[in-house]
Amino acid sequence: MLEYKLLNSISGIKKRTFLILKILERKIMITADGSTTIHIPEWDEQYHSKHGAIQEAKHVFIKNGLSLFTNQRISILEIGFGTGLNCFITFLEAPKMNLAIDYVGVEAYPLASEEVEKMNYVNQLEANEFSNIFNQMHQQGWELRNEISPDFSLTKRKQFFNEINDENLFDLIYFDAFGARVQPELWTEEIFEKMYKSLKTDGVLVTYSAKGSVRRALQSVGFLVEKLPGPPGKREMLRGKKS
Repeated sequence: MLEYKLLNSISGIKKRTFLILKILERKIMITADGSTTIHIPEWDEQYHSKHGAIQEAKHVFIKNGLSLFTNQRISILEIGFGTGLNCFITFLEAPKMNLAIDYVGVEAYPLASEEVEKMNYVNQLEANEFSNIFNQMHQQGWELRNEISPDFSLTKRKQFFNEINDENLFDLIYFDAFGARVQPELWTEEIFEKMYKSLKTDGVLVTYSAKGSVRRALQSVGFLVEKLPGPPGKREMLRGKKS
């Protein structure tokens, strides 16, 4: 169960009261590729694609994001740390690209420990030797930089997305918020302007979304946007570059 706070007239977002002291049920779901995600029945929304959580993460964030970088140290901002899947896969894939990574995951409503225990990513990714790493990612404190390995640091920030005020700090953004259908306030020009400012020049933002309104919002704040083939179950996705 997840308790949402009363949020009225949030600075930087068009005035909107969006969730008022409401308890939303969260259920564990097995997606099409066998990996788990969390389903919110009241919204009919998942943390990851029901067509395959791992497949989506690898396609959107690794293939079309992380793989653009090799042989260097980069900083990544994840919008919606959630289950930790994107972070864990990034940790596993980074050595293949000779990358050292400083990873920042932003999450307003962290998972409970009992929910984390039900995520089967370690087994599905055949990464049992790193099970302690996945657990460490979730157990570490908030607002603290933790050296997961010599080439991978993780900082988790318990923060609303409209509160992000970083400038010229990140090379890559994984924009993995709940969909615009249920939380349109997370996909506005105001939010994407913050994303644009937080990226270094030539930085990249990738997201599973391909909505026209999202593309236009990205373009309006300065991103050069391209449509790419989407993951299983989606025809297209978007990638934006700060130039």
